[in-house]
Amino acid sequence: MAEKVIRLMEVCGSHTMAIAKAGIKGMLPDNVKLLSGPGCPVCVTAQETIDKALALTEIPGLILTTYGDMIRVPGSRRGDNLAVRKAAGADVRIVYSPMDAVKIAEENPERQVVFLGVGFETSAPGTASAIAAACDAGLENFSVLSMLKLLEPSVRALAADPEFNVDGFICPGHVAVIIGEEGMRFFSELGFPGVITGFETADILKGIAMLIRQIKAGTAVLQNEYTSVVRPEGNPVAREEINRIFEKRTDIWRGLGEIPESGLGIRGAYAKYDAERRFHIDCGPSRERPGCRCGDVIRGKLDPKECPLFGNVCVPEEPEGPCMVSSEGACAAAYKYRGMI
Repeated sequence: MAEKVIRLMEVCGSHTMAIAKAGIKGMLPDNVKLLSGPGCPVCVTAQETIDKALALTEIPGLILTTYGDMIRVPGSRRGDNLAVRKAAGADVRIVYSPMDAVKIAEENPERQVVFLGVGFETSAPGTASAIAAACDAGLENFSVLSMLKLLEPSVRALAADPEFNVDGFICPGHVAVIIGEEGMRFFSELGFPGVITGFETADILKGIAMLIRQIKAGTAVLQNEYTSVVRPEGNPVAREEINRIFEKRTDIWRGLGEIPESGLGIRGAYAKYDAERRFHIDCGPSRERPGCRCGDVIRGKLDPKECPLFGNVCVPEEPEGPCMVSSEGACAAAYKYRGMI
C-alpha cells in the first residue's frame, strides 16, 4: 500500500526562498510535499492597493518611498508599475527602513512624503516607530499607506476552505519573534501540527522532521525549533508599539478576499499620518491580470510551475503577478532555483 502523502505548508516568504535555494523539496521522500501559503506580504497585497500606490505618484511634488520589492509589482494596466512611473518622472525612492522615509520628509519640508508600509507583524513595529517619530518631530509632510497584515486571520481563512488540504505548518520564525510561541497557538487550536523554525537548511529540515513525527503520532501541538530566537512571550515592547499606532481592520487579500480584522489601519489619534485619509486616493476600478494564478499559488492550490504563464509569459523581467517579482514570492523562488526544485 502506498504511503500517505504528507502535505506541509510554510507561511513565510523567507522560508519559501530558503527552501527553494537549498533544494529541500528534492531532499524529501516522494510522499512529503511542501506548499507555499500566504507568507509573502507583497504577494498578498490586493490589486486595488497596488493601484492606490500607483495613483499617489500622480500627485504633484509628492515623494513616494518604498521597499525595493514593490517597485515592479504590476498594476491593473499592462506595463504599469512604480519603476515605469519613476522612469516617466515620478519621484519614487527605494528605502531600507521606514525611518529613511522620515528622514527624507525632514529634508524636504515643502513636499509630501508617503511610505508604503507593507509587511506582517515583523515589519509593523518599524512602521509604527516611524509614525511615532514623525509625530514627535511635528512633521506635517509625512504619511503612510498602510498595507500591513496579520498572520492568524489569513491562516484561519485558509483553514475555513473545505478544499484546504494541508497536514501541518512550518510556522514563520520572524513573525514568531514578535508574537511569540503563545501567539502561534492558534495553529494547534485549528487542529494542525505546527513547528516554528529558523531559516538555515538544518532548521527547516529539523522542523519538517518534527512535523512528520507529530502527524504519524496523530498529535497537533505547537513546537518551537527556533528557541535561540523565539521566546514564549515574543516581544511585548514591539507589540505595544504596534497597538499604540495601529488598530485591526477588515482588509482585502489577494487570493483570499476580504478577511475581518486581518489588516492594520492607523488609529484616529494618528490620522494625519494616514495617506489614505490625507489624499482620499481614487484609483478607479482595479482588476487582476488575465491568466495570473497568483491567488491559487498563495492558497497552496497550485504549484508555481503548474501555472500556464510561468516561465513563458510571466518571468521576473516581465512579471504578470507579484508572486514572480517579489524576492519572497513563490513563483520567483521556483523560477530562480528551477533546476533545484
